[in-house]
Amino acid sequence: MKQFFGLSQRGDLKEAVRGLGNPQLIMLFSNSGQFETHVKELALLYPQVPSIGCIGMAYDTRIVQDGVAVLAFSDGVTAAANVLEQASVMPVKYIDRLKQDVQAVNGSRKDTVCIDFCAGNDACVLTTIYSVLRDKGISLVGGTGDKGMVSANGRIYKDAVAYALVKNNRGRVKTYKENIYHQMGEQRFIASKTDSSRYMLGELNGEPAKEVYQRMLHVTEREIPTQTFKNPFGKLNGDDICIISIKEVVGNGLACFRQVNDSDILMLLELGDYKAVVKETIEKIQADFPKLSAVFSVNCLFRYKLFCQNHYMEEYLREMNALGRHAGFVGYGEHYNNRFVNQSMTCVAFE
Repeated sequence: MKQFFGLSQRGDLKEAVRGLGNPQLIMLFSNSGQFETHVKELALLYPQVPSIGCIGMAYDTRIVQDGVAVLAFSDGVTAAANVLEQASVMPVKYIDRLKQDVQAVNGSRKDTVCIDFCAGNDACVLTTIYSVLRDKGISLVGGTGDKGMVSANGRIYKDAVAYALVKNNRGRVKTYKENIYHQMGEQRFIASKTDSSRYMLGELNGEPAKEVYQRMLHVTEREIPTQTFKNPFGKLNGDDICIISIKEVVGNGLACFRQVNDSDILMLLELGDYKAVVKETIEKIQADFPKLSAVFSVNCLFRYKLFCQNHYMEEYLREMNALGRHAGFVGYGEHYNNRFVNQSMTCVAFE
């Protein structure tokens, strides 16, 4: 298979697709002002090609912040694209669409991946989608776009998740999740006075969450929203750690980017040697795929901000591009199988 990536910093879609011939799946990354126009224009340019899209930054060795980017697969790919609507209420109502697409693609664990772009209510959406994928052993990688909108096959949807099933007819696929954080100290915290609808964390071990966070890290209230780049919370999920980013301070509590429930056991995390972790991920992918066609990744907005602050983003993209064809987008939350994670990188590699 082949992966194409084209961009236009000035938002010219025809410039972004220049050189794209015979795509079998297209992914669109646009800015909020031109998203609707780009979705319609893409459908006119490639009317029979399955596509999904969202609002967000994209990258290969360069970052597209406010323009438009197109990522496409061709040459040995079977793909289907569709949408589950009413994501905040009842996405399962549309589950037959996914079941039919899984049958049509006829994929398996070793050669097929699901890529999704979500407009919100990620945890519920992922549970719904994975209830179908799990039976086939098909992995999922994806993320949340901006402004609560996604597109599928030339139409824009709100309160929905757009997905693409991608079967590599010429080799394997494998998904990865990268975590650059580890536990800070040994202390555990029991969450209470939570509000799952607002992703609010009220107390930790019976004390106001804001005060506990400040005391542990010796930071002011004003520093909390950026301190989370270095010290998010973590929640154990089996042998894995789910990262929970802090969004803002609300009273004496903390609003997060991921749901926290009463009695959840949390820990503070700290930033590790992220350059070493990235190197490990690259070496792992290279060992798994001596012959690699492409890598598609989703990087968290907070990882992007952290890397930019540390003047590492350009170096990071160069290192990932050494794998071969690497491209992806910056998400507001990352998806890995049935898990909604923060401050992570998820990716799929194609043989």
